[in-house]
Amino acid sequence: MNDAVWPGELASLMVTHDEGNAYDAVVPPIVQTSLFTFNDYDQMVSAYRGEIVRPIYTRGLNPTVRMFEEMLAKLEGGEDALGFASGMAAISSTVLSFVEPGDRIVAVRHVYPDAFRLFGTILKRMKIDVTYVDGRDEAAVDKALAGAKLFYMESPTSWVMEAHDVSALAAIARRHGVVCVIDNSWASPIFQQPLTLGVDLVLHSASKYLGGHSDVVAGVVAGSKELVARIRAEAYPYLGGKLSPFDAWLLVRGLRTLPIRMKAHEASALEIARRLQALDVVEQVCHPGLMNQLPPGLKGTSGLFSFIFREGVDIRAFADRLKLFRLGVSWGGHESLIVPGEVVLQQKAQPNSAHAFGINARSVRLHVGLEGTGALWSDLQDAIAAAS
Repeated sequence: MNDAVWPGELASLMVTHDEGNAYDAVVPPIVQTSLFTFNDYDQMVSAYRGEIVRPIYTRGLNPTVRMFEEMLAKLEGGEDALGFASGMAAISSTVLSFVEPGDRIVAVRHVYPDAFRLFGTILKRMKIDVTYVDGRDEAAVDKALAGAKLFYMESPTSWVMEAHDVSALAAIARRHGVVCVIDNSWASPIFQQPLTLGVDLVLHSASKYLGGHSDVVAGVVAGSKELVARIRAEAYPYLGGKLSPFDAWLLVRGLRTLPIRMKAHEASALEIARRLQALDVVEQVCHPGLMNQLPPGLKGTSGLFSFIFREGVDIRAFADRLKLFRLGVSWGGHESLIVPGEVVLQQKAQPNSAHAFGINARSVRLHVGLEGTGALWSDLQDAIAAAS
């Protein structure tokens, strides 16, 4: 992370909003209301006609939600953003705003499992085809994008953490006239700003690093005013996945500490990944930071990665022996978590979906939290010794 740039930009962002807070409060008050009234008939008519922009109903516009959207748009280098009640609400509303029955989507392989399931269920029923491709193979991406309507990316990808040259892939999509969307939850805008790399729209599960405290479920999409307005008009009002004022307030809080938290997650996770890589019982560590260099545009790494045990390790014993690392889904909060691959493989979901994610039965996904590198490594060492 460039320390000369990020803290200054973030500080400027916070001051801009703090100066406008009611009662000169350093923390913005929550506008916890379902609706807004009008002073007179003419004002109401003007609002409905779109001649003035002002809140009418919180499902459409709320000041606290709008504050979060403006902050996130600025952090991502976008013109506008739109908040949602979950990451999946952001993904589904964004995708459905740009495809119709008979269209085709191209997606990189190993996408977020529920995005994969959305593509294989709802979109399949709508007669929308999805082609999966290795995002590291630019020639294959170029071939697949011919005639497609939308290109869906993650970089790095879920579980196996394959990192791509986002700028090169976005250029290919632009050449084909294909709308390019990326899930940037893993890197956050601190370590990757896909809009500056040529991507059209950037998505986040704001439940992860943007919130950062495991107390909110939310999503967001950012991009140009034109594309965000299309989502706001064509899917957002009718699918109903609106972001609540209280959750938006929690996200505003989370954004204030995002650069500091991301640096801590990065340092601790990278050190633990290196130590795991040196163990005889570990077959492979999937962490982009262990490559010789990061792909263009990726300026750092987060706290999420996976590794694969060699045959003979009792993964159940490993998981049950851990004390600081807890068994739990999601990631991005202060706490450290694990998810064993063999548990995911037993999930009652779409057939063969786990195989599509690239999950190995001996793999373990780690989220390295903020408890401290030394304590977390001791926890892992003890559990590995008990399982080997």
